[in-house]
Amino acid sequence: MPSTRPSFRPLKSPLQLLPRRHYHSPFFAPPPAPYPASEAAILAASIDHVPSLGFTSHALGRGARDAGYLEVSAQLFPRGAFEMVVFHLGRERGRLAERMNAWEEEGNGEGEGKTKRVEGESGVRGRVRKLVVERLRANVRAGVAGRWGEAIALMAMPAHVSTSLQELARLSDEIWYLSGDTSVDTSWYTKRASLASVYAASEVFMTQDQSTDYRDTEQFVSDRLKDMRTMGSWVGNTMEWVGYTGWAGVNLLRSKGFRI
Repeated sequence: MPSTRPSFRPLKSPLQLLPRRHYHSPFFAPPPAPYPASEAAILAASIDHVPSLGFTSHALGRGARDAGYLEVSAQLFPRGAFEMVVFHLGRERGRLAERMNAWEEEGNGEGEGKTKRVEGESGVRGRVRKLVVERLRANVRAGVAGRWGEAIALMAMPAHVSTSLQELARLSDEIWYLSGDTSVDTSWYTKRASLASVYAASEVFMTQDQSTDYRDTEQFVSDRLKDMRTMGSWVGNTMEWVGYTGWAGVNLLRSKGFRI
């Protein structure tokens, strides 16, 4: 009998998913898509099942079925449910540029040569805040905000920490770039490390936020961005996040029956 196993190209390793350039420049083409079309279709369909099934292999199997493959095809993703998290992070990061362009066309953003204010703060800092909030809202629109604690637990697992931090660094770089930051001195590094800390802490805060439309999270973002201006605060914030997410991940896994 002919095999019913779907045809896939081999999944890329984490090293292959790294961008070939480590800085933004309009003179270079963007990196290629990290997933073949068939894999991207399965992962995109899987995200639709996260609200009801969580970031689980079950959701991944349902996504494979919705994309036209056998549910067993989910086994072709060696990192399992974590692959869904990585896909979501990359997809939503890529959509930030589209959102920025839309704001500029609507006259709400700050395109080149524009002087309008963004959410009460002008210039680069205003755009940074708006993009951070927009990225957090993307979790709500995708329906995964209520399950993001599970994503954090997966990202905090030892085998996934490196990839998770790389994704966080990419997001921080993307936000500064889209905000129009043109620094080329040592602040290039401190700004990205600080913003990564703020965003990570905001995600953790959001998983506990019970306010309407996550207004407390937006205020938290504003407060942390103000704190970010003080040199050295990002170091403490980063360590705080590492410690918090590590224990949060362990406790969540224990609640699901893992012996840790």
